Amino acid sequence: MILLADGWTLTLRKLLQLRHQPGTLAAMLIGPMVFVVLFGFVFGSAIAIPGGGNYREYLLPGLFVMTTVPAISTAMVAIATDQGHGVIDRLRSMPASRAAVPLGQANSDGITGIFGLTVMLACGLAVGWRAHHGIGKTLAGIGLLLLFRYAMSWIGTFLGLVIPSVQMAAGLAPLTFVISMLSNSFVPTDGMPDWLRTICDWNPVSATVTACRSLFGNPGVPGPDAAWPLAHPVTASLLWLALLLLIFVPLSVRRFARAGL
Repeated sequence: MILLADGWTLTLRKLLQLRHQPGTLAAMLIGPMVFVVLFGFVFGSAIAIPGGGNYREYLLPGLFVMTTVPAISTAMVAIATDQGHGVIDRLRSMPASRAAVPLGQANSDGITGIFGLTVMLACGLAVGWRAHHGIGKTLAGIGLLLLFRYAMSWIGTFLGLVIPSVQMAAGLAPLTFVISMLSNSFVPTDGMPDWLRTICDWNPVSATVTACRSLFGNPGVPGPDAAWPLAHPVTASLLWLALLLLIFVPLSVRRFARAGL
């Protein structure tokens, strides 16, 4: 109960800080629109989908996942900033659960992710994307996206506790875009060189994108002869999520407790 109470207090602290960061909220509104227009309309006319289908319906699940990956950089920079300002040291000196600070960061990012995903879903609906497999699978797909963002937040929380300065964290933040690019988010992996295709097929992003396409009923779901994560995308996504959380939750808590010792 102490962990939950302390974690919720620090979650509220992070959420209340958004009142003084209007740029963050504006980015959540403008970013999805830019991605949909850039990839859906500028690049879409030049990309063919295996088996046919509307490229924007193929693309949007990739963009949904793409907007969750930056949770790594968001959490990383936020924690690094708190460390640079001495906030982490102050919180560590207080009689609070050692898991509360990383939990508060991950929870607050997960909650703001709901807002960002809502905007992206609205943009998708505006350009013709639809979910075709009913409300149950649609909600399952949305839930998977939120869980994926939550796992990304824990990765960023750990990195923010490890990285020594906010300048380094800000410099590394754009590299998270590479994680989304090395996947099937924007183009099928069939035409890639074998070594690159293997990397992309086993990227957790690819499994999550394919799982969303399957749950939403969008084109681009490969057959049973594809790599295992793409042939069983929902199972693979859940296994990746469980593995990432099992690794980075205890690492983040341990790092917070031992930092400065």
